[in-house]
Amino acid sequence: MSATTSTERQRPSDETPPRPAAPTVSRRRRARRPYLLAVPAVLLCVGILYPFFVGVGYTVYNFSASNPQPDFVGLKNFTDVFSSSQFWDSVTVTGTFAVVATAVETVLGVGVALLLYRSSLLGRIFERVLIVPLMVAPILAAIMWKLLLLPEVGWIRPIVEAFGFTGYSGTDDPFWAFFWSIVVDAWIYTPFVAIIALAGLRSLPNSPFEAAAVDGASWWLTFRRLTLPMLWPYVLVAVIFRLMDSLKMFDIIFGLTNGGPGGATTTIQINAYLESISYARYSKGITYMFVLWAVVYVISMFLVRYLRKVQTRSAGV
Repeated sequence: MSATTSTERQRPSDETPPRPAAPTVSRRRRARRPYLLAVPAVLLCVGILYPFFVGVGYTVYNFSASNPQPDFVGLKNFTDVFSSSQFWDSVTVTGTFAVVATAVETVLGVGVALLLYRSSLLGRIFERVLIVPLMVAPILAAIMWKLLLLPEVGWIRPIVEAFGFTGYSGTDDPFWAFFWSIVVDAWIYTPFVAIIALAGLRSLPNSPFEAAAVDGASWWLTFRRLTLPMLWPYVLVAVIFRLMDSLKMFDIIFGLTNGGPGGATTTIQINAYLESISYARYSKGITYMFVLWAVVYVISMFLVRYLRKVQTRSAGV
């Protein structure tokens, strides 16, 4: 009797409600999901490409404030730009600024990363302070430095004269205007290169360096033969970002020197601003910007292909 009772207790009750069936997704809904996920990307592309192609269309018209009903002029804007000595002067300034600024920031950034790689209390504190310049808007940094560089009341003049440079005139001199533009750009963006290089250093394997230490290799030999080749893909990423940004530089130079004196710091971006805003020749200004876009695109494609080769070589493929 007891056995029968225990058996009945172990049997599942007939009154237990059945489990609800798992919700099923129809095949049509599953087929729509990729398209729904692609909608934000499509809207973003349309928002970027539409004004781009509208701007390209304006390059073949003579649209300006004095000519609100533009006429089709073909490639006249391009011929005017390429035949202008002002354009080629701005190309020289843009290329020189981009190369010098990128080189200075790369060397300083890698040096700072090597110093921070040695873990110490001072290094950990400085690592957190390092990103402060990146948190400052470039135009605000340019205005701040412009006040510091004033020859009458600025704090930079005594420092410059202490190194034997007499007759300091701030950004009124072509050499000093270009020099301080490089300094301000390096002050803001060297931490960017240092952060990328530091991340690369911390991702490198330890075994090659331990083997080099056992063999008695010097610091310079280890850096030249091991650290730099393995770190080069990370450095190249920073170089690509900084070179592309330096070619398009506007806010720092315009806030610091307004492109002067005498065109010493007038880049292609500033020329485009002057043509479009100051002179109200909109088609001419857009032509400057389209030429700059083409240059940046070609250089970036070349550097990205080179980066892929470096990554493949460093991976041992």
